[in-house]
Amino acid sequence: MSEQTAATEKMVMPKHGEFCWNDLATTNVETCKKFYGELLGWKFKESDATGMAYSEISIDGQKTVGGMWQPDQCPEGEPSEMPPPHWMTYIAVDDVDASAAQVAELGGSVCVPPTDIPNTGRFAVINDPTGATFSLITLKR
Repeated sequence: MSEQTAATEKMVMPKHGEFCWNDLATTNVETCKKFYGELLGWKFKESDATGMAYSEISIDGQKTVGGMWQPDQCPEGEPSEMPPPHWMTYIAVDDVDASAAQVAELGGSVCVPPTDIPNTGRFAVINDPTGATFSLITLKR
């Protein structure tokens, strides 16, 4: 059994509406790993499960809570122009397509339509009615 399969079998799927992941898009992953590692004691593990270099963040080397990546390392066909370094929070939903379809009727807007993340699931970037940005995600089971 692969390490990824074993990890997936142990993972508890987040509930609909639960904050479940945090991503840092940055221009310098190594600098950020040093900063957050020293400041907060975070540990990092390199992963390429999404088809790009990605540093997973864990607390005490145990609970994985997010990741860091450099936008210039997006897979072919992904947008190459990214906003400045920023954190993105992900909220789990049962069906990202259905949830994204509700956004406009509730006064929000969809910035990035539902899109597949290889080996991970499907996400969409949303603005709430006040302009706050977050992502919805449906993880693969």
